[in-house]
Amino acid sequence: MTDPGTRFQEFAVAALPHYLPEPELAGAGLSLLNVSENGTFRLEASPPSTLRVHRSGYHSEQAIRSELAWIEALRTAGAVRTPAFLPALDGSDVVRVQLPDGRSRHVVRFAWVDGAEPDESRLVGDFEQLGAIAARLHAHVRTWRRPTGFTRFTWDYEHSLGKRGLWGDWRDGLGVGAAERAILTRLDDALQAALARFGQGPERFGLIHADMRLANLLVAGDEVTVIDFDDCGFGWYMYDFAAAVSFIEHEPYIPELADAWVRGYREVARLGDAEVAALPMLVMLRRLLLVAWIGSHSDVDTARALGAGYTRDSCDLADRYLSGTLFG
Repeated sequence: MTDPGTRFQEFAVAALPHYLPEPELAGAGLSLLNVSENGTFRLEASPPSTLRVHRSGYHSEQAIRSELAWIEALRTAGAVRTPAFLPALDGSDVVRVQLPDGRSRHVVRFAWVDGAEPDESRLVGDFEQLGAIAARLHAHVRTWRRPTGFTRFTWDYEHSLGKRGLWGDWRDGLGVGAAERAILTRLDDALQAALARFGQGPERFGLIHADMRLANLLVAGDEVTVIDFDDCGFGWYMYDFAAAVSFIEHEPYIPELADAWVRGYREVARLGDAEVAALPMLVMLRRLLLVAWIGSHSDVDTARALGAGYTRDSCDLADRYLSGTLFG
């Protein structure tokens, strides 16, 4: 099997002439940063930058342009720090690279930002800051007029766990046998009913980052930069907390992180008690969605590492949620 990074690198190399003039190509280099939905590379040039090679069949070109439109609006408004996208030599914001064999991918270039993922030894403080960042993003969305043709995924029940699930069916997750299917079906049914009661009014549902984990923050001194808007779309605002605790939902300190996130959010914007009470529900929505993601992304290192154990832990969390004790 071809290494996923190698598959992405073909397109990154082919994209270079679109971004660098001929005299700079010989001295340019690429180093792989990450492979998940996309392949992300550091482009060693002057100055350095980041190339994101999109996976096939995930986002349309118009959806990618819509992501970039929001990023540009956030930067213009000063709502959060996030890297600028860098157009190609011909002015294109999205480049479509086609290889001689006919395969093609979309590629986007971003400015390089120095920094490191927040230190997990100070999670409470980080989550308070994360809540404040989420509040600023949500405040921006509520007043921003989206450009004509703006299109992004919708992270509602139907597109998360329902028949149109964007990451597949959780029933195809790793380690989902008869016993696991039984408890997770009860969870699915409970979430569908609870989400319908919570509703999708404009005060609760709008454009969100949808993947604002610590891994998608870069910290340099007192400056925090938000990266990777690739999953941004329309969802419940409080889902941004659920995404923030992805893969660690079972840890005993999650309620403390929720308190910190809410505290940070309320320093910036109003947040009602009903929205705070919805956090466990949305954490479990995200958790079950990630069971589906692991099942449909077996070639990704993170998915392979989590495997069936993530499903087993999800069943334990489902029991706690259904008994009303998820957050203690």
